[in-house]
Amino acid sequence: MDEPGRGVTPPVAAFFATVGFASLAICGFGFTSLFAGRDVIATPDLGHAPGIVAMVLAGVAFAATVWGATRRGRYPAALWVGVATFAAYLAGIVVGGFFAGIDPARAIGAAGEFALSIFAVVLLLAAFVAAWCGVALVRTRSGRPRWPWEDDADE
Repeated sequence: MDEPGRGVTPPVAAFFATVGFASLAICGFGFTSLFAGRDVIATPDLGHAPGIVAMVLAGVAFAATVWGATRRGRYPAALWVGVATFAAYLAGIVVGGFFAGIDPARAIGAAGEFALSIFAVVLLLAAFVAAWCGVALVRTRSGRPRWPWEDDADE
């Protein structure tokens, strides 16, 4: 049974932070695309592969770096998690373009265009916020949520 004040273990916090990052990034990309009236990767005839590979690589990079950040329990590590996730997303655009058979110059251009767009800010903010929350889960030492009737058995 969970003891109050024990906190969340780093692997669990990293898992929740990774799920939170993916949710924030996908939702943020969707709403930003809706409001801006443009695609996340706006290069014509690029297909879906670069975006899919980029999101998968970004998720893997986020998971790997946030695990280290939650183990150390330091809030500034959230900045490095954001940088690593952003770099992985850019690399994913290029790698996805390569696998889709697109000219490498166009794939690199698409990565550069993404890096200078509002979507880059959305990705960085999603990674930073999710990593910060993952570290906070470990550092706050809070217990799990409890229903009021769970306390009756303890008396």
